[in-house]
Amino acid sequence: MIEGKKECSLNLLFETSWEVCNKIGGIYTVLSTKAKTLQKLYKDKVIFVGPDVWSDNNPSPFFVENQSILKTWRKSLQLPYDIKVRVGRWDIPGKPIAVLVDFKGVYAHLNEIYGEIWDRYGVDSLHAYGDYDEGCAFAVASAIVMQSIYRHEEAPTDVIAHFNEWTTGMGLLYLKWQEPKIGTIFTTHATSIGRSICGNGKPLYDYLSGYNGDQMAGELNMESKHSLEKAAAHAADCFTTVSDITAVECKQLLDIKPAVVTPNGFEKNFVPARTQFDGVKAAAREKLLSVARALTGKQLDEDTFIIATSGRCEYRNKGIDVFLDSVNRLKSYTQSRVLALVMVPAWVDKGRSDLQNAINDNNYTGLSDAVITHSLHNYNEDPIINRIHQLGFGVDVNDSKTVIYVPCYLNGNDGIFNKPYYDLLIGVDATVFPSYYEPWGYTPLESVAFGVPTVTTSLSGFGQWILSSSKPEFEESGVNVIPRTDHNYHEVVDAIAQSIYSLINSRQNERAKIAKAAMDTASEAAWSNFIKYYIDAFQIAIDKATQRNKKVAKRKCRK
Repeated sequence: MIEGKKECSLNLLFETSWEVCNKIGGIYTVLSTKAKTLQKLYKDKVIFVGPDVWSDNNPSPFFVENQSILKTWRKSLQLPYDIKVRVGRWDIPGKPIAVLVDFKGVYAHLNEIYGEIWDRYGVDSLHAYGDYDEGCAFAVASAIVMQSIYRHEEAPTDVIAHFNEWTTGMGLLYLKWQEPKIGTIFTTHATSIGRSICGNGKPLYDYLSGYNGDQMAGELNMESKHSLEKAAAHAADCFTTVSDITAVECKQLLDIKPAVVTPNGFEKNFVPARTQFDGVKAAAREKLLSVARALTGKQLDEDTFIIATSGRCEYRNKGIDVFLDSVNRLKSYTQSRVLALVMVPAWVDKGRSDLQNAINDNNYTGLSDAVITHSLHNYNEDPIINRIHQLGFGVDVNDSKTVIYVPCYLNGNDGIFNKPYYDLLIGVDATVFPSYYEPWGYTPLESVAFGVPTVTTSLSGFGQWILSSSKPEFEESGVNVIPRTDHNYHEVVDAIAQSIYSLINSRQNERAKIAKAAMDTASEAAWSNFIKYYIDAFQIAIDKATQRNKKVAKRKCRK
């Protein structure tokens, strides 16, 4: 047991998500970093269930198959719907057991399952489109796998199945129907309807109390996803979300208050050891600056101040618009050289061949369209590149402010940088994440783990956590939290520009103090501190399942 932490006795803990062994977004970071702490508490009683979307030509880099794990279960395996599994370990710290599920056979039976779930829980699947069927097919297959393992283990008590996001909600409802003895947890990391409201340019916060989730789902063509998410939240033995700000959203839009708020912790295992830190940082800065020189032809010296934003490609929700306008506003504050990087995966084609050649040839004369590192499939429709051009970046080689759009996953094999995101993040001087809609926000947390100060907003879960647990100032926490509302866009732009200006003018000893404060903040967000909230959720789910099973047993006795 982790010292000083409560414990909940569990015999099996299943956890499923579309992002188990499948790195797409923030939920991957939640689960993959939490696993080490869960393994310390419940060694190999934890089984992660993820989608088998891989092939021999495209194997998962995060999954190591192991024929000896769950061997007796696999030998007797007879799963319906032609469901197939592979068993092994997730190749992350803690190396938990992982089951990858081939769910293609479930598609042919979805209408039948949708009808049953409509009758039992009122989930409207008639208006489904896009990735709804895919999520539901995987979720049902995952629930069937959990049920099969549970029964093979002769139905032990104190078993929990944890489902993450609407994409797994159908699995929770299916398991609740088929195997009610298992306690269930449902976590929404961002409500589907809240994200849609923001993504459609509607104000969320000032008018939240007036929104009806069901009504908005109809207006925004989100009936099926919203209906499923809402039903799963109400049916779960314990419903959780990741921040207080999202808890308010859930209460209004899903008509249920989360039983527990489970903030997202993480492990700092990706931060280089102290003996290697300075070398990795220097290599990152050199890589960033050399690519920028080759692209722009500018003389970007070592003292160029480098700032970056990153995350999901949501132009408004993630505040990419604010970031670009803040860099433009910075021109009125200082003539210091600033390199601003937008590291946001978009509909990327490939690394620019002319840029590759310039880097290889050490040619720093500059290229045309010197604001983007990779080609795009939808160049003319991409809002980020359009805004960069509207602001005039890349036109004047003498402009002291340089903006570069990096529209790809930085996985170490992108064709230009060929370094993973973390191996580049360590080299920047500051990060900015001015989110409008951000239930938690791993990107600023990752930043401070490297001692890189960050700017975020009061509309992010991470920003709210800083406001409640520390001082939102660089010197105290390494984080500056800018108040953001539905209507103060330009004030936020100016506040961020001022924040960056203050960092540019900080002395060396002040920057060292800020870096230490940032790292201390990251330590406070370790899973060893945050796992207690999950233990509370586990206990609630176990207690609810126990009460339900006692009632069922009493009814059987009366008969």
